[in-house]
Amino acid sequence: MKFDAIIIGSGLGGLECAYLLSKAGMRVLVLEKGTRTGGCIQSYEREGLSFDTGFHYVGGLGEGESSYAAFKALGLLELPWRRLDKAFDRIRIGERDFAFLQGYKDFAENLSAAFPSQRKALTKYTELLRRTGEERFRQLNPKAGPMDFPADAFSVGAWNYLTETFQDSLLINVLSATSLKMELRKESLPLFTFAHGNSGFIESSWRLKGEGSLITEALSEGIRNHGGEIICRAEVVELEERAGKLSLARCANGEVYESDLFVSDVHPALTCGWIKRSDRLRNSYRTRVQRLENSFGMFTVSLRLKPNTLKYFNWNQYIYKRPDVWTFHEEKSSVSGLLISCRIPEDEGEYALQADLLTPMPWSRCERWNQTSVGHRGKEYVEMKERVADECVALAEKVIPGLRDHIERRYISTPLTYRDYTGTPEGSAYGIRKDYREPMMTLLSPRTPIPNLFLTGQNLMLHGIQGVTMTAFFTCAEIVGKEMIWNMLKD
Repeated sequence: MKFDAIIIGSGLGGLECAYLLSKAGMRVLVLEKGTRTGGCIQSYEREGLSFDTGFHYVGGLGEGESSYAAFKALGLLELPWRRLDKAFDRIRIGERDFAFLQGYKDFAENLSAAFPSQRKALTKYTELLRRTGEERFRQLNPKAGPMDFPADAFSVGAWNYLTETFQDSLLINVLSATSLKMELRKESLPLFTFAHGNSGFIESSWRLKGEGSLITEALSEGIRNHGGEIICRAEVVELEERAGKLSLARCANGEVYESDLFVSDVHPALTCGWIKRSDRLRNSYRTRVQRLENSFGMFTVSLRLKPNTLKYFNWNQYIYKRPDVWTFHEEKSSVSGLLISCRIPEDEGEYALQADLLTPMPWSRCERWNQTSVGHRGKEYVEMKERVADECVALAEKVIPGLRDHIERRYISTPLTYRDYTGTPEGSAYGIRKDYREPMMTLLSPRTPIPNLFLTGQNLMLHGIQGVTMTAFFTCAEIVGKEMIWNMLKD
């Protein structure tokens, strides 16, 4: 059977593209090599509890805010979202505590009280975040005029902007402290990435009551309701080109699926590897994609808590031993920065049953076990995991005294785990590393040299729930036109 569009990979970006294209009337097929959909936001079960792989909270879901229209168009607003506390992100640096408040005005006023000499600079920064949120989807409006902001922000370094705008080094660390949800690198991180990674959460911040797979299940149901199909255990091994266009996808099990249009939610280097012979895909494009560096991964300790021992907290806690937020992940001796996120109790009671501890882990710390597989990595790997997990718990105890006594069981993931379960090269948490010094090289277009092959996902412009969602809309606009996608957002 021939399909109007084949989506390869069922991560968030792939499912969102499949949803939008099927909603636009196309007959869509999603091919997923794994046993379940979801990619980096899939959930996994351990002894009756479901744990999230990468999803913890999302921003801008209030009516009229930056992600509201997109989530409504995707049928995701009906999920059981719960708004976090006013002080949604709480930060400890050394022995000092700070908080991010929801709402741009309250955010700026609260930090201005702690740093009164920086009030004017905080107002300027907050205006940048507000503008970032407002213009998230404006380029999709067929009637929109030219925009200078995105291009400017792509070519400016986030670190350079912060150090030129603020005169207080501690405030720079505070403003950057919630950015464990991106890769902080002084020498490369674009201001565009930094601003997008913070703006939506300051508008408003939300958790799901339940696992992140509720998102993928809702999208999958919508795709099927629109006439689309999803096939798991369908690993694509080749994309065949005929007369300058792709014509079919061949899977490892021998199945062949034909289409006039292909969208890959898989890493671009892997995608290029599937195309064995091509008149359109030049070696220069393949080489460019293959040379792009991946951002670092995450080390995660998922905790199963003893009943009635730890009260649920409706915020995210970031903690750093020292004010070195931009460089702490380079330290190899011990964990010195951490995100603590708590799962909403299923009964919405007073006590939590689950919490996650997350800290960055560069691929270099896992590379020695590169050729191993899950369950067969050896004693030294297990010892490394346990040692780092102990360090995470010890650091978390600075804000949750006695946490180790509340733990019934813990499940540990490294970048290797993410690589093997989600197919993400090097277990990268944020996709391809963006570099403001080379924006044309590190920012990929949804279009490729092959006219009927498109890309989507965290490796293009932005990562995270909001970034991937934005990218999916832009990918689909390249396929069916801005007007149709803009109308979905307006409606």
